[in-house]
Amino acid sequence: MSRPKKPFVIQKRNDYKTYLVTLNVTSGLSKKVCDEWKRKSFQNFPQELAVYSNPKSKPAADAGATALIDYLKKKQDEGTKKTIEDITVGAWIEKFTSVETSPRAGLNISKSRPYSPDTVDTYRCYYLNHVKNDPLCPIKMAEVDEDDVTEFITRLSLKKLDNGNPMSGSRTFAGVIIFMRMTFKSYQRKNSKWLNPFQGIDPPSYKSIARDALPEEEMLRLFYPGVLKRTMELAVCSAIFLSGLRRSEVAALKPEDLDWHTPKITVRRAWQNFDKKDRVLGPPKGKKSRKAPFDPILQEAIKKLWAEQGVHEYVFSWKNGETIGPSWTIFNFKKWLKRAGIELNGREIVPHSSRHTLASLLEEKGVPLRYIQELLGHSDLKTTMIYLHSPEKTIRKVGEEISKVMEPQVSQIFKVV
Repeated sequence: MSRPKKPFVIQKRNDYKTYLVTLNVTSGLSKKVCDEWKRKSFQNFPQELAVYSNPKSKPAADAGATALIDYLKKKQDEGTKKTIEDITVGAWIEKFTSVETSPRAGLNISKSRPYSPDTVDTYRCYYLNHVKNDPLCPIKMAEVDEDDVTEFITRLSLKKLDNGNPMSGSRTFAGVIIFMRMTFKSYQRKNSKWLNPFQGIDPPSYKSIARDALPEEEMLRLFYPGVLKRTMELAVCSAIFLSGLRRSEVAALKPEDLDWHTPKITVRRAWQNFDKKDRVLGPPKGKKSRKAPFDPILQEAIKKLWAEQGVHEYVFSWKNGETIGPSWTIFNFKKWLKRAGIELNGREIVPHSSRHTLASLLEEKGVPLRYIQELLGHSDLKTTMIYLHSPEKTIRKVGEEISKVMEPQVSQIFKVV
């Protein structure tokens, strides 16, 4: 049977003049803390232990390591005691309604996935409307149990939505529960010995309303002469159907994002809170940039647009420099469908349907799903790519079909003045 490791190990550096310390979990400290103190110089000691920062002998180094363990254990115990005993459920959950106070904000930022304003607004809405005044909130986190949580879930399910429908089974119901599970899991992360009352409760499932995709024949009809009457309409319609850009990404596109030689579009940013007045610029959905196809139809439409409106900070801008807003695309999209004679017949066809349409066309034409995920920037994107098919070639074929249906007006539309 192997002997347990000592609480610490002291080693001399190569110069044989200074020492290194390694802490082990047998010291009573957490693995995370011990990992941070592997072969660390005594010069890294906190200011309070400065007297031990330059040991001249092995006994002096041993004394310093012992003092360090006592210091770190005290800090660890103080942090755990304060977190567990002092905070209520309501006070803990409220922390997640602001980036400045959220326990997860720093963790997300370190992974280059900061919260978007939309996410924080959603959390704040959940807290204010469905959590803040609930009997669960005054209970201390250290004392809350599974019965308290299940009673909260029952009360939440019996509430009514604004439209009079029951909360149970709704998207909001699922969102609130998932939000609560996340906050409790974050608390457990800070307090490993704490029993999470959500541990044995499965998250609710909710199937969102699926946007329908347009078949290729109907998508082509959007480009018939007389449907897209202005250059801005042609440019935006091409961007969402041939490049797969979201509305918020179209409006946030800048000239430097366009590579006319490759040709490619780099989707670096999107408007957060796009449907609200307090919108801000941030990363696209998924928190990472991606490459999108830059079809010749879109290229020529942008050239024509710039000739008419001028070149501004954002690609899709008017003469005064203002970019298109969310309502512009929604309003005009409805007009395009009407002009093209496309009947909905109960289908959910909205601007976001352009992404579903593009994905469906690519899938029908044999493009592997991993490339479609890459193109659309989905969060479950597979980073390892095997070069079997090129979605750009397929999109170019679709673009060629669009060019045909745009005749005989195509030359006039693409004429740059």
